[in-house]
Amino acid sequence: MLKLSVREIAYIAIGIALIAVCSWISVPMTIPFTMQTFAVCLVTALLGLKGGLWTVAGYILLGAVGIPVFSGFRGGPGALLGTTGGYIVGFLFTALTVGMAVQRKGRKLPVLVLSMAAGILLCYTFGTAWFMLVYSRGTGPISLGTALGWCVLPYLIPDGVKVVLAALLTRRLHPLIFR
Repeated sequence: MLKLSVREIAYIAIGIALIAVCSWISVPMTIPFTMQTFAVCLVTALLGLKGGLWTVAGYILLGAVGIPVFSGFRGGPGALLGTTGGYIVGFLFTALTVGMAVQRKGRKLPVLVLSMAAGILLCYTFGTAWFMLVYSRGTGPISLGTALGWCVLPYLIPDGVKVVLAALLTRRLHPLIFR
């Protein structure tokens, strides 16, 4: 059994709350986007592999049981089984990638930026595959190009900005939080 200290549990709870709040923040652009990926990257970079994975798993579990922690104040199994559910599950891949990187290589800026970008790309991969599977069941087959055009391309620049912001905040906050 994996043991967590009271401090670790408190940080995980704060991380879950941060991801939930960031999922509710919708930045109005041509295609609106939320701040979920920013929060997943930041929390995992701050808490490391174990804390990051527990945080993201806790967030997903809360949403799965119906607590409205996902974007648009959604929750429940329908949110996970719908077209965007793969991206939510994909947050686990982001947390795993970022957590393993900071555990092995530390929190240097290039490590943070590269691991966060790789983690988001893994999330895109899983989420887009899931999107194509679920979407095709309801309306018929969809091409990879169309799915990427709808689900990935519009978010590349905003997610790039979120990665840089999360990496810079990690560098600033980690020494203050974990003295």
